[in-house]
Amino acid sequence: MIDLDSNWDIIVVGGGITGAGIFREAVRAGLKTLLLEQRDFAWGTSSRSSKLVHGGLRYLKEGRFFLTRDAVRERERLLAEAQGLVTPMGFLVPVYKNRGPGRWTLEAGLSIYDLIAKRRQHSYLGVDEFVKLAPHIDRKELVGGFQFFDAQVDDARLVLRLIFEASAGGGTAMNYTRVVALRRDESGQVNGATAEDTHTHQTVSLSAKAVINATGCWAERLHPSPQKNLHLRPLRGSHLIFPAHILPVDQAISYMHPDDGRAVFIVPWEGAVIAGTTDLDHGDSLSFEPRITEEEVAYLLEGLQALFPALDVSARDCIATIAGVRPVLSEGKRDPSEESREHVVWVDKGLVTITGGKLTTFRQLAHDALKAAKQFLGAEATFDEDVPVFAPVQPRPESPALVAEDQWASLYGRYGEDAVKIVAEASPATLESVPQTRTLWAEIVHAASREKVVHLSDLMLRRVRIGLLTDQGGRAHLDQIRHLCASKLNWDAARWRREIRNYRETWQFAHGMPGRHADSRGRVKSFFYRLGSRLREYWI
Repeated sequence: MIDLDSNWDIIVVGGGITGAGIFREAVRAGLKTLLLEQRDFAWGTSSRSSKLVHGGLRYLKEGRFFLTRDAVRERERLLAEAQGLVTPMGFLVPVYKNRGPGRWTLEAGLSIYDLIAKRRQHSYLGVDEFVKLAPHIDRKELVGGFQFFDAQVDDARLVLRLIFEASAGGGTAMNYTRVVALRRDESGQVNGATAEDTHTHQTVSLSAKAVINATGCWAERLHPSPQKNLHLRPLRGSHLIFPAHILPVDQAISYMHPDDGRAVFIVPWEGAVIAGTTDLDHGDSLSFEPRITEEEVAYLLEGLQALFPALDVSARDCIATIAGVRPVLSEGKRDPSEESREHVVWVDKGLVTITGGKLTTFRQLAHDALKAAKQFLGAEATFDEDVPVFAPVQPRPESPALVAEDQWASLYGRYGEDAVKIVAEASPATLESVPQTRTLWAEIVHAASREKVVHLSDLMLRRVRIGLLTDQGGRAHLDQIRHLCASKLNWDAARWRREIRNYRETWQFAHGMPGRHADSRGRVKSFFYRLGSRLREYWI
């Protein structure tokens, strides 16, 4: 059931990182703000990224100095303001004779990187020093390499912390609530929206001084591009996830793929290792879960095998895959990897549309969108760009050391002040980690209790990430999760069976390894998964 007030200052459409950032800043400014998301918070690209908060070193090569400058500045802010959530990450870049960028090209780019950050964070290493840090790397024609620093994040938890802190500050956020139409007055001015609960199909009419369209790849559904020949070009980026013992790297590695010279990352994350990303036009319907293709798997494995020939990495070693779709504005003439990642703002009669951009620069996107909306909000609306994006947290309480210091840092980073509540309400057994992960069982209980979980996939893939970090999407842990969360989610036995079945189908389709030879049975199963995903929008 939709139970909402009818009148708002701002309605934000879209619950990814851009919408979450706008929601946070609008609520902080004292505006009565509603966020509506048609799926789950962070369901789209914002939970399927490379998990990096970075300046984008490659953008310097493309001449996009200001994009890199803004991203590096935002990285530095987030490292200071979101400790435990956004964390420093060492990067290694090998330099090979006669392939990839040379030493002095990289030296120039990294020097500019450091100049923007106002501190030197890179160094050149000879072959012996470099191999000590990356002992399994291909040594043929290796002449050395660089070490520098960027940062990484749990992308979904970044979105969720923004949303839940804004909600605690007085905002209202609704997942599984779709905007089916914009409301307009007699002059055509946007003055609200009609929203629909995607499960019950109940609708409600809402009024607002301004509506902000932050729906990423879906943006042109609410407002077509006003610029001729410039439209959203959905680009898919896919990744493979491996156990750390398969790809034993202590720092991230950036290297040029031997096939096309694209930059590819290998990133340690949450006890596992992510390899990606690809950059391809996404031709499938945005209504379906994006998924990696066999060709992308082969491409990423080719790069891994060339960089680490002795490790013999194969598809059977992979524990999960992720594929996300980037909202890129394009004239359709460039190679996908050459497209700009800069954002745009369109303003039209009470509707502000913002799309494009990077995860790292979400705060800048939020302020640009709100500045554009100010003309509809009145002079009393003011936005402070210097205030930290997250609420400060108090020192952790003095208590017996039930949780290690590094775990406290992670909990504070993911949950802010709720970290204390999670530990205080946990039993000793739930303060242990889920096997193969750094996630506490208590985090799962907290998410089920307080974080708007509607489906099991919300819990397994976004509130916590054990669906990506454990074998078969955490299949072995589902009974224990049901035991811990049954009283919190209040699902009956039939609902639990249905949720588990749907989750396993979703995981296999969107996060499993695609079959090398899809037989007719596999194609039929894929068809029925897609049909079922549509039907599940209409019933729980």
